[in-house]
Amino acid sequence: MQQALPPRTSDYLTALTQEIEKKLQRALVSPSQRRNLLEELFADIALEVDDRARDIILGREDVISLAEVETGGPLCFYDVLADYFVGAPEKGKHILDLIVQLWSQSFASNIFSLLFHKWLFEVQLDNSDILLRYSSALVQGATKVLWIDIESNTRCFHSLFQYLLEEVALVPQQLKKIPLQAQRDLFLLLSRFILFYNIVDKLERFLKQFPDYPNALFVGGPADIFVTELADQLQKLKVEPVLLHYLSHIKVLQGMELRMTTSTRLKACLYSFTSPGGPMYPTRAVRHAAWEALNFLFPVGRYPRHLISLFFRLLYPWCWPSSCWNFIMSCIRAVMYSLLRLIFGGWEKLKRP
Repeated sequence: MQQALPPRTSDYLTALTQEIEKKLQRALVSPSQRRNLLEELFADIALEVDDRARDIILGREDVISLAEVETGGPLCFYDVLADYFVGAPEKGKHILDLIVQLWSQSFASNIFSLLFHKWLFEVQLDNSDILLRYSSALVQGATKVLWIDIESNTRCFHSLFQYLLEEVALVPQQLKKIPLQAQRDLFLLLSRFILFYNIVDKLERFLKQFPDYPNALFVGGPADIFVTELADQLQKLKVEPVLLHYLSHIKVLQGMELRMTTSTRLKACLYSFTSPGGPMYPTRAVRHAAWEALNFLFPVGRYPRHLISLFFRLLYPWCWPSSCWNFIMSCIRAVMYSLLRLIFGGWEKLKRP
């Protein structure tokens, strides 16, 4: 049972709720401005809580649960409101009704996923059609929201992902509250982002909780489905730091038992990042990270792959000067490091009695 909020905190959250209702009502009666209003509302609730608001909301350490738990990201207004609507469901009922009326509009599912991702698993919904609609909107909205973090290389929505993974996907009692199809879609969603949010330590538990898929005979088990989704995600990434982050953490896949088709798909995905030119046009840093991941996960055939890659590099003559320059600089650095090790190694021997 949630503890009663201090009057100052309760008044502040009530005022926030009223402002959200007003903006949703304006969007409902203004078709021409609807998209802009919903986009503004989404941006407002996704903002990090400023110092003045933090002092009001977190006046006591036990008021908001998120103040006690390190989520890995900033405390945002949606974090506070999501907890608030769990403790006081009646406060969010009118907002939910307005969102349902705007269901088909851009940013409506985004707003729903931020404000009601906890509420959905804490209330009792008897209507299966409504539950399916809400859970589908949650997955759809969360997908778009988490992609915003990908495209901006931030972790503003880390707490949303963490809740869906640790409090829903890894807790069978919570997971069963949504329909089976929504469970499957949720696991596919989490598979694409688990490396991005650095929660690989729970990967083994995550794979054990995978729901049954109707086409499992063709796509394989949980590990195959996870790797397939991850490979598809890699192909869609356009932000270099994010892609490098994925490639540096993909080594966690070592030792997984995969079907031949899944293994080949992952290998082809990584190999596509190792050559300059289209269709990927990967940078030098990405190419080196992809080679490192490829050689680590698939050590067999390492040297033939490099020979084939060298042959295809010859098809891009405009890359020869930079390749030669990088090769020369790498050789110089290697020689310098060898000399330094030799000098310092000899110096240490001379210092010994």
